Amino acid sequence: MLKVNNLNLQFGSLVLARDVSFTLKPGQVTAILGPNGTGKSTLLKTLFGDIKVDSGDIGFGDEHLTPKTLAKWRSRFGYMPQDIHFDIGLSVVEVILLGRIDALSLRVDETLLSEALDILDSMGLAHLANRDVRTLSGGQCQMMLFAQALMRKPQIMMLDEPVSALDLHYQHVLLEHLRQQTQQHNYTTVMVLHDLNLAAQYADNLLVLKGGELVATGDPKQILTAELVEDIYNVKAQVFCDESGVPFVRTLRSNQAA
Repeated sequence: MLKVNNLNLQFGSLVLARDVSFTLKPGQVTAILGPNGTGKSTLLKTLFGDIKVDSGDIGFGDEHLTPKTLAKWRSRFGYMPQDIHFDIGLSVVEVILLGRIDALSLRVDETLLSEALDILDSMGLAHLANRDVRTLSGGQCQMMLFAQALMRKPQIMMLDEPVSALDLHYQHVLLEHLRQQTQQHNYTTVMVLHDLNLAAQYADNLLVLKGGELVATGDPKQILTAELVEDIYNVKAQVFCDESGVPFVRTLRSNQAA
């Protein structure tokens, strides 16, 4: 399990984490929600070790994140950041293979190549294997980076707004694949999402941030309410549930709310 205890993080007068504590369990997908500027991406970077905390502890199993353990700590992650731009002429499959850079040599192992192609094929993207990454759309690039993260065979999957550039079809392709792989390989998975309905459909657990504090955590079926949406986003909403109890958020225009 990935455990965060009493995490505090502040930039100048901006408080991004105030005594934040939570536990992420293997085999589960956790979605981080909250308004812009509340520190969602910063929290991911902190978990990865890119940002030093003011105080608090981050641990995985029996190991804790410290400057001395940083290299080993990061080796556990399949990290898909929010923005990456490619200015080098590599093919899609070559970028995916970089997910296993520790195992690469001058000659690419056929097993690794087959594995990379299988990942692409499982997401319906085999036709992109030999495409120059500089010709990809933003959505295609996101799918490629997701495939690279899977290629790492991580213990912890961490994704920052992984569907922000994807059309409706590929949003569900990526998130369904992520959920299946998390359960199959017992990943500890955490991602930042803005779409509350996608979070409700695909996450087992929500972490809701506001003003540097963790204001709610738990099963979407239990905590995703109209009152929470209004408190966090200052938007009136209605929350319905389908036959499985999965909530659906319908936001209201100001004249509807009145």
